[in-house]
Amino acid sequence: MTSDEKDRNTTPDAVYDAGQPRFWERGSLDNEFGRIFDICHQCRRCFDLCPSFDVMFKTIDNRGEDASVLTSADNKRILDFCYQCKLCYNHCPYTPPHQWALDFPRLMLRAKAVEVKERGRVTLQDKALGKTDAIGKTGALFAPLSNIANRNRFGRTIMEKLLGIHRDRNLLDFQRETFSKWFKKRARSNSEAGSANGEVAIFHTCTVEYNGPQVGRAAVEVLEHNKFGVSCPEQKCCGMPFLDGGDIESTLESAAFNVKVLAEEIRAGRDVVVPGPSCSYMIKKEYPALLGTDEARMVADRTYDLCEYLVKKAREGKLDRNFKKKPGKVAYQAACHLRAQNIGFKSRDLMKAAGADVELIERCSAVDGTWGFKKEYYQLSMKLAQPLFEKVDSANPDYAVSDCPMSGLQIEQGTGRKVLHPIQIVHMAYGLDEKRNEED
Repeated sequence: MTSDEKDRNTTPDAVYDAGQPRFWERGSLDNEFGRIFDICHQCRRCFDLCPSFDVMFKTIDNRGEDASVLTSADNKRILDFCYQCKLCYNHCPYTPPHQWALDFPRLMLRAKAVEVKERGRVTLQDKALGKTDAIGKTGALFAPLSNIANRNRFGRTIMEKLLGIHRDRNLLDFQRETFSKWFKKRARSNSEAGSANGEVAIFHTCTVEYNGPQVGRAAVEVLEHNKFGVSCPEQKCCGMPFLDGGDIESTLESAAFNVKVLAEEIRAGRDVVVPGPSCSYMIKKEYPALLGTDEARMVADRTYDLCEYLVKKAREGKLDRNFKKKPGKVAYQAACHLRAQNIGFKSRDLMKAAGADVELIERCSAVDGTWGFKKEYYQLSMKLAQPLFEKVDSANPDYAVSDCPMSGLQIEQGTGRKVLHPIQIVHMAYGLDEKRNEED
């Protein structure tokens, strides 16, 4: 039986299950490229979403009438231009449970994984960008010297040559005191509110842990102000940087570890809250698909984006609406990995409830994950994000805001504006920033 015949007689999920031999077969992958690209070509609803679709449609139009004209080299170009924003999935009318079961982002992830297996190794560039925990621990240990080094022109030139990270890409600063260190040294008795409204476990994310602990502190203080007890379990990077680089083995290791830990928190009666959309997307969407276990599905079902959770609790009457000051005008970029969760604009709704004047901006930052850091795509990344920069600038806000630290990094580079997380706006509206200053 040929790979094509096998795929036609296999459930759609089987060709995206890394535990199945079919997943790794080049012939099966090429057949799936052809099947999906043919459907995309006839539909063209995603023509303006990203460079991958632009390359696909222009190549077909220049050579013939259908997707059969695309070569393996064309497929590789389409793959390389995909930065996993995930927006095409919700935009597509043919995703599961439709009989065509089209899943463009997962096809790209599968292709990347097969490419890595055929090559026999993850590239040094993807390996470096994937090791967020190792980089974060080292950067935090040597901060602020690590931040000075990251801004040194000579050092950045070497970094570009060795690791392929563009010398002009601004990088997140490392903080000497990580979020988990702050959480551990802070006595739980500091919380006057207790846990009358329930308990949550915070999956803090790598960027909060090493680069933005102030976001994590604001999250904890807002949650505790609203009478939620907060725990901070041991955790690893969610694995998205590994997955983007085609490193399935490392992704599965991270996913299995986090699911085990978070499942214990859930069994103890806690929901899981995540202040980063890429990480919450991984736990909700990718972990069940990667691991295929009841435990992974349970964790996914009880995991919430941080603002999604607070809005849910507001509807249950468990959110304090006694805000002390109005935050002013906010230009809020709805991050792609949050929009891909199809939960609405909960961060916007929460900031509006807190008294902010919010202008919603639905524009991709085009830096998603690690793609915009790479020297091959940095300039294109900045060009694709230009409409976002213009929207932020034209809003003339008091604060630029995004849930995604990578989007925040991109907005800061393109506009020069410091970018906050929505929870920091809510924290400010409660007056908790003033209370912290008094305590300090």
